[in-house]
Amino acid sequence: MAQSVLLYALIVIVSGLVLHSEIRRRKSDAHQVPAVSSAGIWQYYIGAARYIVQAPEIIEEGCNRYPGRVFRVPRMFRWDYIVSGTTLVDELTSAPENVISIVEGMQEELQADLTLDSEVFRNASRVDIVRGALTRNLNRFFPDLYDELICACEDVFALNGTEWKLVPALPSMKRLIARAINRIFVGLPVCRNEEYLELMMNFGIDAAIRGQVINLLPSFLQPVLGPFISSRKQSVRRSAKYLKDLINYRIGQEEKFGRDWSGKPNDFLSWLFEVLSDEEKNVPTITAWILITNMSALLSTTSVFTHAVFDLTANPQHIESLREEVEKVVGELGWTREAINKMPRIDSFLRESQRMHDNGPVTMFRKVMDPAGFEFSDGTLLPFGSMIGVASRVEHFNPSESKFKYYVSHRIVALMYNKFELTTKYELARYDDPMTFDPFRFSRKLEERAARGDDEGEHFTEYMISTSPEHLAFGHKQHACPGRFFVAAELKTLLAHLVMHYDLRAETEGVRPPDFAFGLAVLPSLSGNIFLRKRIAYE
Repeated sequence: MAQSVLLYALIVIVSGLVLHSEIRRRKSDAHQVPAVSSAGIWQYYIGAARYIVQAPEIIEEGCNRYPGRVFRVPRMFRWDYIVSGTTLVDELTSAPENVISIVEGMQEELQADLTLDSEVFRNASRVDIVRGALTRNLNRFFPDLYDELICACEDVFALNGTEWKLVPALPSMKRLIARAINRIFVGLPVCRNEEYLELMMNFGIDAAIRGQVINLLPSFLQPVLGPFISSRKQSVRRSAKYLKDLINYRIGQEEKFGRDWSGKPNDFLSWLFEVLSDEEKNVPTITAWILITNMSALLSTTSVFTHAVFDLTANPQHIESLREEVEKVVGELGWTREAINKMPRIDSFLRESQRMHDNGPVTMFRKVMDPAGFEFSDGTLLPFGSMIGVASRVEHFNPSESKFKYYVSHRIVALMYNKFELTTKYELARYDDPMTFDPFRFSRKLEERAARGDDEGEHFTEYMISTSPEHLAFGHKQHACPGRFFVAAELKTLLAHLVMHYDLRAETEGVRPPDFAFGLAVLPSLSGNIFLRKRIAYE
């Protein structure tokens, strides 16, 4: 009995401390920033619970009420500050890392100190390798990349002659991309080991989910319970089983023959060895690097390409136009990086799909690191430690300020659930009919200039790799995705290969499987299928 009383007393005390701490913390927040929820303690937590299951609607509500401004939405134990409007987005993305940190923002969203290897996650060399060596060597390893994509398509689709086969889209595209990425990361034969690939494909999703679970805890409990929720150590141990022989071989070769030993592969593992200290060259550390880099490269890339495949099969009238471009360019230049760079329709198709189907209603989370806070040009001051995100979906549809309120109110939630039946009139600032999937929206300008022979001042801003406050799929400015050049080359090559060598159609003619939305995550349909067959003209 006494133990029960003590237990109940402890629960009451802890609960009281949590509520008291949260009330004090929220009183110190920037209350001049409007909220999409009542500031009352119970209303706050009701709003936070609603945010878990209705994030798109809540972001829509905030953008509707406060167009072109900063507003805040409740999470379980913090406020999230949401930025909309190109002016404020540009200011946010121009801020240096020591003022507004994307690394610390991602750390908090993923709880990377607990779910990932903190030292590897924060190591700037990871970004330097991707931005430097990976991008610089694209031409050199492109033949290997294309070879792996060809082989992966054969293995993953496993088609029987020219018969149509129903293929699960998301799992298939994830496996294709995982093989291609790991051909460059760790090479043959590891990149084709099915058990290794399963670990790489599942790690990112698993870490992200566990990070969100940890985020549901009050801050003082996160370091206490977080290690029991995290599966980081198990993931490293299981992955090392498939990487240890390769890693030890590379370590041995370097010890015997120096850093530039004969036959040294030109892959991510070699580039990694160039930046690691001797103490860091061990199996657990290098395995953690491979896991985290796979997570960064695989999750969003798979989502982007699966969205594009759904767009293609739901709009099959565009396939011939893509084939025409690929046949012409490949006929002249072969399957080379140069050829891939001269396929504006392929590029535009992927860029438009990114615009229509991004990773969620809010992206580009950052954390205010300046003790003085961060002040926008409109006078909005966010305190130290604030989490800021961009209402990217609103920016991608880019209505004019005068019609913003009505446009968002009538259209944005409809798009989140693929309901296009509404026909509200609206005025546009930059995109013609932004709610319509227009696959060649960006390539028209490029092709028109090429037809005029006007190569100078080409519209670089129209390419998939370009960023702007109106197109934030790869971020923008200070923290634009460093791997976007590799991602673009990989996905353009894969899309070009598919339209050239395969026929594709939707499971239900003209129907695009609805996106899966939960919290701030928006993914292509988890259960959507497509029909595939080898292209008869190429048999």
